[in-house]
Amino acid sequence: MSKKVICTNQAPAPVGPYNQAIATFGQMLFIAGQIPLDPQSGSIVGEGDITAQTKQVMSNIEAILTEAGANWDNVVKTSVFLTDLANFSPMNQVYAQYFAEDTAPARACVEVSRLPKDVLVEIECIAVIDN
Repeated sequence: MSKKVICTNQAPAPVGPYNQAIATFGQMLFIAGQIPLDPQSGSIVGEGDITAQTKQVMSNIEAILTEAGANWDNVVKTSVFLTDLANFSPMNQVYAQYFAEDTAPARACVEVSRLPKDVLVEIECIAVIDN
C-alpha cells in the first residue's frame, strides 16, 4: 500500500504515536481526530466553551486539508465525539458553517466519557482527493 504522511505546523502536532493525516493511493485522506489545541502554543482554546472549541477543531482540520491539497468539499465522512450531547446544538451550528447542507458528508456523532486533555469535542474525517 502506498501512503503519504500529511503534516502541517498550522495544526497541532500529534501528542502520541500517530500523524495528523495519511493520504493513500493519492485519493483517500484520513485525518486523525483533532481537538481544540492552538497549533503554535499547544494550549487548549476555549476552555469550557463548545463553540470556541469547535471553531478551533474545524480550523485545525482545514489546515490539514489545505496541506493535503484538499478542501471541505472533499470531505466524505466525519466522526464527532462530544463529552456531553447537550453540546450537540452549538457544535452543530459551528459545524454547519463548513458544509453545504445538500452536499454535507456522512457523519456520526457520539457522546464519550472523556477526551484527551479533557476537551469538549474531537472531530476526525475522511476526504477524497484527486492529486
